[in-house]
Amino acid sequence: MHWQPHITVATVIEDQGRFLLVEELAEGRTVLNQPAGHLEANESLLQAAIRETLEETGWDVQLTGVIGIYLYTAPSNGVTYQRVCFAGKALQQHPARPLDEGIIAPRWLTRDELAAQPQRWRSELVPRCIDDYLTGELFPLSLIRDPA
Repeated sequence: MHWQPHITVATVIEDQGRFLLVEELAEGRTVLNQPAGHLEANESLLQAAIRETLEETGWDVQLTGVIGIYLYTAPSNGVTYQRVCFAGKALQQHPARPLDEGIIAPRWLTRDELAAQPQRWRSELVPRCIDDYLTGELFPLSLIRDPA
């Protein structure tokens, strides 16, 4: 049996106690997730995080640190994802920019507003990444070593 993890990135973007989330359609449900997606060929993890955030929310962001690296096996399909989650800050919104297919809209929610809707989490990683961010422990972006 051939097993291969899927490499993904996500961003936690906070502004005055609210977090930039994505309301999206996934497996026939409307869910909330961090801006997140798959690493593409010839792309660094940092480039992927910035690109995915822009494509899913219309926001340019500046990455400020690494929150953590997570392994998650989705119960719906048994696929294992390795997620590298970055912290960042919002720089500029492009409201006229079309969003990725399946994205309903970006949403700014507090941690409490997110906690009140567990049935809408895309996965348990959504609150976990925010909670890990809220501990204040960020790793430097230099943790990520791109090929020379």
